[in-house]
Amino acid sequence: MYLVTAEEMYEIDRCTTEQIGISADSLMENAGQALFHVLQKRIPRSARVAVLAGKGNNGGDGLVIARMFKSYGYDVDVWLVPPKEKVKGAAKTALEVYERSGYDWKPYAGNEQVFASHILQYDVIIDALLGIGIKGEVRSPYKEIIQLVNRSRAFVYAIDLPSGTAADGGEVETAVCADVTITIQCPKLGAYTFPAADFYGELLIVDIGIPPLAVKRNAASRFVWKEDDVVRTLPKRKRSSHKGTYGKLLVIGGSRKMTGAVTFTAKAALRSGAGLLTMAVPDDIYSVVANRIPEAMYYPCPARDGAFSGAIDLSALDIDAIAIGPGMGRTDGTRQLVRTILQHPVPLVIDADALFFWDEYDALIGERKAATVVTPHSGEMARMLHMSVRDVEQDRFGLAKKLATAYGIYVVLKGPYTIVTAPDGSQYVNTTGNPALAKGGSGDVLTGMITAFLMQHDSAQAAISNAVWVHGKAADWLVSRGHSQWDVLASDMIEAIPAVLSFVQEKQ
Repeated sequence: MYLVTAEEMYEIDRCTTEQIGISADSLMENAGQALFHVLQKRIPRSARVAVLAGKGNNGGDGLVIARMFKSYGYDVDVWLVPPKEKVKGAAKTALEVYERSGYDWKPYAGNEQVFASHILQYDVIIDALLGIGIKGEVRSPYKEIIQLVNRSRAFVYAIDLPSGTAADGGEVETAVCADVTITIQCPKLGAYTFPAADFYGELLIVDIGIPPLAVKRNAASRFVWKEDDVVRTLPKRKRSSHKGTYGKLLVIGGSRKMTGAVTFTAKAALRSGAGLLTMAVPDDIYSVVANRIPEAMYYPCPARDGAFSGAIDLSALDIDAIAIGPGMGRTDGTRQLVRTILQHPVPLVIDADALFFWDEYDALIGERKAATVVTPHSGEMARMLHMSVRDVEQDRFGLAKKLATAYGIYVVLKGPYTIVTAPDGSQYVNTTGNPALAKGGSGDVLTGMITAFLMQHDSAQAAISNAVWVHGKAADWLVSRGHSQWDVLASDMIEAIPAVLSFVQEKQ
């Protein structure tokens, strides 16, 4: 499923009407009908409903929805915010059809006080005010209307996006706080970036019949990675396979102060199907971690002050992939070790402390031939790009794409709605997970899962996206089965991986 910007959506609409030949009036009618059928299943006939319509296409969609509800006998008031003469294009046609169908509407202009008293009496409000065209701050009278909507106790449905939020995300000053947002055809960037995403509530997507060719021609390679994508791409194991079939993984990490991180990574990798796993740890902590995972092999490395000294000899190890970083500490030994590992020609996942010295080895990154994956959260991304966390959050999609294409790597920009970006710039947004993941150790778990999946998938992108999806789904599974979003531990996440993998396998 494509994820689009406002400009891309305009081009998709233009292609559909001008090149393919579906009229704007037909598109609006299709949209309104599709939206109505979703809403009808959710809104009881006894509810008192208000449709708030603006002058653009969003308002026109609202008028089609209102006409359909009235034709089914619902108690619906339509409040038209702009003067009638300002309604143009397909929205004007929708208004004329609405009127010719025998239905009336209430003008907002001149009736502001009446509206203010009535808005508090509705059970359901349908927000069809502004749509994707908004730029800058919300102006009067929409600002006052939105504030009244947010003060009401009505259940609020937003059409396409909550009015006041920009389709491409960014700062939000005044916006409808929707309980449910029903997006038309393609979700917009703002639905997956904060703070705009906070206003969406539950997100639903409706297909209004825009031909896939129009979307493909005009949208960037930016997708939502869904459950059916995981079901389609997660490999099935053959009866003839053996432990070597699923890869020999080396996990490098740990220090005296952080002995748990590397353990989380290793155990998560084993739970995610890695065939053989070796843990390279400083010899100072070998005795501490050696009995934690009996299924793993261990490779003690020279240590200095409880951390890696920087020396490592890989010549005796048979390795198919490497994960480096969890719990290593930000020492000279880490810096030296990462430079050495970068020259080893196998898939590599770089996480946590191994990302700290990015500027000192980024040239080596671009020279690698094997798949390279970096897994920064926003703070680490900000350090890598020499900017503020705020700047990263303002342009997560753009910056992740810039980094991935510049170095020919896979970038996993972690956070709510983690973005996986491939070297060719294609992007895949994950929608699983919840705030239970906001706890130390969850990133270490993900690193192990990604590396294990890389050894088992034919496609690196599918491997990474599937690992991110399963990781988030494990948190969802835990919360749905008695855990709160407060108490989930990284070790709980690892123990939930089998349930999620079984869930996917049952659907294959």
